[in-house]
Amino acid sequence: MTIAVDDLSGPETARFLDEHVQQMRSLTPLESKHALDLDSLRKPEITFWSASEGGILVGCGALKMLDPAHAELKSMRTKPTRQRSGIASRLLQHIIAEAEGMGFERLSLETGAAEFFRPARRLYEKFGFRYCEPFADYRPDQNSVFMTRTVRQP
Repeated sequence: MTIAVDDLSGPETARFLDEHVQQMRSLTPLESKHALDLDSLRKPEITFWSASEGGILVGCGALKMLDPAHAELKSMRTKPTRQRSGIASRLLQHIIAEAEGMGFERLSLETGAAEFFRPARRLYEKFGFRYCEPFADYRPDQNSVFMTRTVRQP
């Protein structure tokens, strides 16, 4: 699997992200949807990675700088036909290492509270994320779960 920074200019990435946003809209009330669309991911404070195998896009993830020491994990997605095959773990491991290299001390995320998101929450727990209060501009929301970890684990 190859993981590389993606400039978000390719049509395959655009389709992949549109499918992600549409799926999140189908699962989460609009006021609780925090998935970023293509234009939002192009902001300078965001670094976006694509994961591919044999030239096929199989996953993605992003980091959004909140401040010089704190970043938010965004847009983690694995191609539905490839879920539970280790792609998300390898991608998350890569992004955590990149966050450390960028000098971040804390990495936080928001994910869904519904049963559909349980595998994602387990993945984050496996990588040292712990439940926390809302961060940045988030507010308490029954449809959201917030998690955080230090970038460098003891």
